[in-house]
Amino acid sequence: MIDFLIIGHIVQDVVPTGFTVGGTATYMAITARNLGRQPGIVTRLAPDFVIPAVLHDVAVQRVPSAQTTTFHNLYHDGHRQQFLLARADPIQPEDIPSAWRAAPIVHLGPLARELDARFARLFPGALVGVTPQGWLRQWDATQRVRFRCWEEAPAILPYVDVLVLSEEDLNGDCAAMRNFERMTRIAVLTQGPRGCTVFANGIEKQIPGFPAREVDPTGAGDVFAGAFLIRLHETGDPFEAARFANAAASFCVEGPGVTTIPTRAQVEERLAQFSIFD
Repeated sequence: MIDFLIIGHIVQDVVPTGFTVGGTATYMAITARNLGRQPGIVTRLAPDFVIPAVLHDVAVQRVPSAQTTTFHNLYHDGHRQQFLLARADPIQPEDIPSAWRAAPIVHLGPLARELDARFARLFPGALVGVTPQGWLRQWDATQRVRFRCWEEAPAILPYVDVLVLSEEDLNGDCAAMRNFERMTRIAVLTQGPRGCTVFANGIEKQIPGFPAREVDPTGAGDVFAGAFLIRLHETGDPFEAARFANAAASFCVEGPGVTTIPTRAQVEERLAQFSIFD
């Protein structure tokens, strides 16, 4: 029984040795599994893409595509330069198995505008989250990814429960966050090692991060969003959910790729370790 549904492309990320699996769907599904959920992913992939062992125990509804979405990320002084080398076909609502539509938690995680605004209205009984990276991207003939305004926001945010995005996603336009947080129930701005700011119930609250030795920041925001949705579903408290999610994300950056996404026991141990400073 799928109880955490993620919709978005599983992607290939270029690494020095070839490719590694990545994308919101990948990081979030592993997070959900490690925290005790039964995740399912709806994606589009080329026939030759082999789903890696790290996604064991994750149900994947793969729809055929001519290509698999492929990114090349370059980091310099904490900033990312990104190239979109290939893009799988857009996902359609009919790609979702009918039984999966009853999942209590749903996340929309586009990476290259593979989802449209229709998806926001498909799950009226679920806790629905969104990370809008894919709607905030455009690319040119050189394949360089650049910022675009989120034109679809007014057609999406009123129909979802949780928005999670980063300072980097906003490309420095913090005023845009004010517009977004007014459109939806809960909004979270992630701020790397500083933690995050939560906008909920008419309150704006800074939730501090946890100390971590950063090795690879890729996917930390997706781990945060997955952990946040799970804890929010459990407690109904967005501020408690943010603290839990900060702890989960602090593990992710401590190793390459998906290798250090934590278990629930690890998250709870880190929460207890630093509770003295609350």
